[in-house]
Amino acid sequence: MPRKVVQGPIRDKEKTKLKLLGAVGRILRTKGYSGLKVSKIAAVAGFDKKLIYEYFGSTEKLIDEYIRSQDYWSKMNQDSLHIDFSDGGKELSKVAILNQFEHIKKNKELQKIILWGLSESKPILKKVADEREEMGEQLFTNIVDPHFKDKSTRYRAIAALLVSGAYYLNLYTAYNASVFCGIDLKSEDGRKEIEKAITEIIDFAYEEK
Repeated sequence: MPRKVVQGPIRDKEKTKLKLLGAVGRILRTKGYSGLKVSKIAAVAGFDKKLIYEYFGSTEKLIDEYIRSQDYWSKMNQDSLHIDFSDGGKELSKVAILNQFEHIKKNKELQKIILWGLSESKPILKKVADEREEMGEQLFTNIVDPHFKDKSTRYRAIAALLVSGAYYLNLYTAYNASVFCGIDLKSEDGRKEIEKAITEIIDFAYEEK
């Protein structure tokens, strides 16, 4: 007699984990980070909360994994492997920051995570931020710094302004108003102007090396 295959969350661990991660995203999007309670996450996912501890170890680790899955810069290393670095990171800088600008606009959950990180000090968020800095430091040390040499700190400052600007403009547009410095950031033309400015600033920085 063939053995009966038992269906359900225990037999479908990966599917269950994805549903739990998805529940974190839905709660962030609709209720914000204050809604990320173990009972709420389990209810939204449709599972017993004990599965959170069984598959992730804790609610904190579940949220930690979700944040990593959404963080743009945490995935940057894999996404940029096809880029030619022989120009000292100029093309990498353009692709990375332009993609970040677009990614934040589309990812409402990431917007919530960024706001969470600005309003509260949490070990989960600090750990991801520290890992993001470590990854960025590798890119600067191995690619950008050798190109700029004694002017590398100047370019790091320019990159900091561009990256933080991409964060802020998207958050400002999403939560306050669409017009900033007279540019409608909810219009395609307005966003293209920002993208052109990012590209021109990077080109200028490399020309002035």
